[in-house]
Amino acid sequence: MERRVVITGLGTVNPLGNSVEDFWKNVRNVENGIERIKRIDTTEYPVKIAATVKDFDPGIRMDKKEAKRNDLFSQYGLYAGIEAMEDAGLKEGDYDPTRIGVILGNGIGGIGTLEENIHKTMERGRMGVHPLLVPKMISNIGPAALAIKYNAQGPCYSVVTACSSGPDAIGSAMRWIKLGAVDMMITGGTEAPITHVALAGFCVLQSLSKRNDEPDKASRPFDRDRDGFIIGEGAGIIILEELEHAKKRGAKIYAECAGYGISCDAYHFTAPHPDGRGGIAAMKMAVETAGLKPWDIDYINAHGTSTTLNDPIETKAIKVVFGEHARKLKVSSTKSMTGHLLGGAGGIEAVVTSLALYHQYFPATRNYTTPDPECDLDYVPNKGYNGEIRAALSNSLGFGGHNGILCLKRYVP
Repeated sequence: MERRVVITGLGTVNPLGNSVEDFWKNVRNVENGIERIKRIDTTEYPVKIAATVKDFDPGIRMDKKEAKRNDLFSQYGLYAGIEAMEDAGLKEGDYDPTRIGVILGNGIGGIGTLEENIHKTMERGRMGVHPLLVPKMISNIGPAALAIKYNAQGPCYSVVTACSSGPDAIGSAMRWIKLGAVDMMITGGTEAPITHVALAGFCVLQSLSKRNDEPDKASRPFDRDRDGFIIGEGAGIIILEELEHAKKRGAKIYAECAGYGISCDAYHFTAPHPDGRGGIAAMKMAVETAGLKPWDIDYINAHGTSTTLNDPIETKAIKVVFGEHARKLKVSSTKSMTGHLLGGAGGIEAVVTSLALYHQYFPATRNYTTPDPECDLDYVPNKGYNGEIRAALSNSLGFGGHNGILCLKRYVP
């Protein structure tokens, strides 16, 4: 019998809240997490807004030494991971350390640390480099830091597939449990890209919204007047657990992690394939590996970036996969509230999709005011509501043509 995998813990720090409780409350209230950038001087930048984490104090969940030796992206991952483990009711000694692992998605690692040390090198030469430059910078330190904290001796690595890094990490973690190699995995995504270099890079690509004077209206997925995505930061971490293992210890179960689809457009560095072929293949795979049919899906947490290209192409792909059922689906983009966390996006979207299933609630798409003829599905405009969700997809479609799709099911004991 195939091992079933369930979600037993959630943790997050993101532009809408520094805990799952605050995050979910703000999602239900359709709040805005986007503001003028304060961390860096944006005088020379055409984009001056971002989805930033507010009032972040790593000392709430880790000691000063632990925080100091980690880049911000690792701090976010640790912070959310600690919350997820606490939510799952787990601490070291409660599990066999050889039967738990950590896989995190990430896009650009410790870019803040790298940027800071390049400046120091230019000013002071090689001796200006911080002794922990390399371990703070490299992407795999995110999962390693959590593994060290919880003595997790199972599979431990970082997945780097741009915006699909989170679901690719979660899908990989699910497979390790299904294989029987482990009983539990700490997984999700984390990112801290609000730096001079990262912002400049995305500005040059002309992929960001320039609605600087209206940050609360800047992220508008599927709306006709969208003009680009909002760069964001934070982490979303979930605890995956083999079903019988979870039941034996009386764990709270949010949802079942039932299926996973992965593909590549093999088309362009940044643009999606015009026909959405990669997204189509990954969505089909996610539904099929969950043992479901298209009409079993009631909700899609869309990639929904608020860019000119993504939104109509993702809409087209959904209609190909679901046919007539696409008109019955609820499709929303929580990036309208959180912005786009790049490699961390899929992690927090897995958290919100788990909560949607657990609470039987369709999250809204904020700022949907002017319909686009090419985007003609039910995007749950501006106000969420309760309703039956048997199963849901969480879509992530990344630069390089990477596509990672999770299929989560409502857990019924």
